[in-house]
Amino acid sequence: MTRRNDSLFEVLAKGSWKVNVALAIIVYVSFKYLIPKIEFQNMFFSAFARWAPQLAPVITGLILFVAALSAFHAWRKGKLFNNQKSIETIRKLSWREFEELVGEVYRRKGYNITERGGGGADGGVDLVLRRGGETLFVQCKHWKMDKVGVKIVRELYGVIASEGASGGIVISSGKFTEEAANFVKGKPLELINGTQLQKIITEIQKGQTRTDQETNENLCPMCGAKMVLRMAKKGQNVGDKFWGCSNFPKCRTTKPYNA
Repeated sequence: MTRRNDSLFEVLAKGSWKVNVALAIIVYVSFKYLIPKIEFQNMFFSAFARWAPQLAPVITGLILFVAALSAFHAWRKGKLFNNQKSIETIRKLSWREFEELVGEVYRRKGYNITERGGGGADGGVDLVLRRGGETLFVQCKHWKMDKVGVKIVRELYGVIASEGASGGIVISSGKFTEEAANFVKGKPLELINGTQLQKIITEIQKGQTRTDQETNENLCPMCGAKMVLRMAKKGQNVGDKFWGCSNFPKCRTTKPYNA
């Protein structure tokens, strides 16, 4: 089977609603004011420039609709995460909800998440985690597989090697066989069983309760990733602390330390 290719609509809907709102503003300004001022020699582009102001509210409206969808998905996944109180609640989830839960766990740990599952073939990968220069492949196995064997772990390791990822994680709501545990020794692989996953969720939830306001204020306004505290090493502000996006250098957004 081949990996599913998401449409542009699906890609935007899975992204940050804040990024989509910013995109809508850029599109509106471009179509309404900038494109009509460009003098195109090509007849097709010239006609497009004349129609651009009329298209501006339509296209902007579509993007804002997608932004609303992405905001809803973010809220739904957050609620899904907060509702997990035990291994029993995790095992009651559907396979799709389990993937979304795992993605939300790592989003809250500061990773940028790309979904590669969703009902289609994924080449042994359900989620791709990125943070800094690190890329991790994640395979999720739900309750229908009580014990995950070495075959699945070996397949993920093959994909990691072929695509040049930093490492991989196999997460199950059940357990792993001894053979699977032995296979990962000395390899850039991690196995997380249901009990361990539930513990990670509980720890994040407790941390969220203690610093909920700080967490909400320290998400990147551009990509939604976690902001981390850094110190300027050069320039006129050398030595000063500031908040920088954890997706640097892909995202270079910063905020003042005292903001």
